Amino acid sequence: MSRLFGTDGVRGKAGEHPLDHETVARLGAALVRAMRPGLGQVSGAGSTPLRFVAGRDTRESGGWIEQELARGIRSEGAELTSGGVAPTPAVAYLARETDFDAGIVISASHNPFEDNGIKVFSGRGEKFTEALERQVEDIVADRSWSVTGDLSQPVKRADVLEAYIEHVKLALPAPHRLGDLKIAIDTANGATTTVAGRLFRELGFDVTVIGANPDGRNINLDCGSTHPQLLATTVRERGCRLGVAFDGDGDRAIFVDANGRIVDGDAVLLMCARQMKAQGRLNGNAVVATVMSNIGLELALRESEIELVRTSVGDKYVMEEMLKRDLSIGGEQSGHIIFSNHLFTGDGIATALNVLRVMADSGRELADLAGELVAYPQTLVNVRVHSRKDLSTLPAVADAMANVEQKLAGHGRLLVRYSGTEPLLRIMIEGKDQQEIHAWAAELAGVVKRELG
Repeated sequence: MSRLFGTDGVRGKAGEHPLDHETVARLGAALVRAMRPGLGQVSGAGSTPLRFVAGRDTRESGGWIEQELARGIRSEGAELTSGGVAPTPAVAYLARETDFDAGIVISASHNPFEDNGIKVFSGRGEKFTEALERQVEDIVADRSWSVTGDLSQPVKRADVLEAYIEHVKLALPAPHRLGDLKIAIDTANGATTTVAGRLFRELGFDVTVIGANPDGRNINLDCGSTHPQLLATTVRERGCRLGVAFDGDGDRAIFVDANGRIVDGDAVLLMCARQMKAQGRLNGNAVVATVMSNIGLELALRESEIELVRTSVGDKYVMEEMLKRDLSIGGEQSGHIIFSNHLFTGDGIATALNVLRVMADSGRELADLAGELVAYPQTLVNVRVHSRKDLSTLPAVADAMANVEQKLAGHGRLLVRYSGTEPLLRIMIEGKDQQEIHAWAAELAGVVKRELG
């Protein structure tokens, strides 16, 4: 059976499997069946009809996907309420703090508009576990049942964003401490267009908003966290103290300092963790990041006697590790940052407010704070392979890897992993000298080609 759920929910081209009309409706119905008592019920599920809250980004396919999900959910006696265009973290918050049993997000994050996706949050505001995702997949695959009903019944709608806005503001106590803050934000023509500009203005800031004219097809198009160049230009031209770029669904943020330099998630993790430790707010004295975070982050945290715990790529793995260790902060270089006192999912707006809090608490500007992260040079080589063998069983490859690690000698990092989507082996090396690590990567790639190419 083919899997519906990937590392971040169900994703694909809108209108094609698994995001064709029938499968989407079956997915809605299967969610209800999986959450009924005795069938992997989650927090909030009880004897009364289950209630779901949905939010979507601005893609033109979001409306019909929401309608099909609602049709499937209604066919099982449950109810879907739409909050309209809303950031992913807003849906997660509403699922946790209101009387909904689960939240559904319709978005493909930073992908182009042709794609879309569906991800589900439990009544705890956490992404569904893999075990529950497998249950849903098994129910969808069971052809002994079908979805009844049609699309004529409208989806119930409600203004649910106010509660999220008031909650996320708590991340920045006393915003007046920042004085006359001039800030630029890029909402990626996506989900944060409905909340970000309003929220930052309500905090008393002088706000310039770009990427805020969605037309169903321009989400992430030359804007947002994956394309921060226009934001950098805007910050410099308007004399802003900083800029923030969100992605299509609003769960990540990338920053630009007053000089127009890009500030990524590694720098955000470092400045927030150090400030939280100084204020006694860093549970466990540790930060969670993925294997992709630069070794410069690890070394800088070590200087502050803060442990870095690494996970596989994916914010859900970061979340799981934070939950297991009861930690305060974790995230990814790409700008997914999780603050556990707020939500157990990435939230671009909360990340922006936490960075502003560090500026207010420390009296320092973003460029100064970000400058404390000295990122090591990095090289990445992809090698096409014909099979995926355990590298430890290939003596030539294992010896070549050991040789590189010996040369790095604690002042660099080697990461070798197979791609999850392509027949590639990815070789990443970080070290002090760009030419050296490039030569080592090329040498290791040559050995892999001989053994697996």
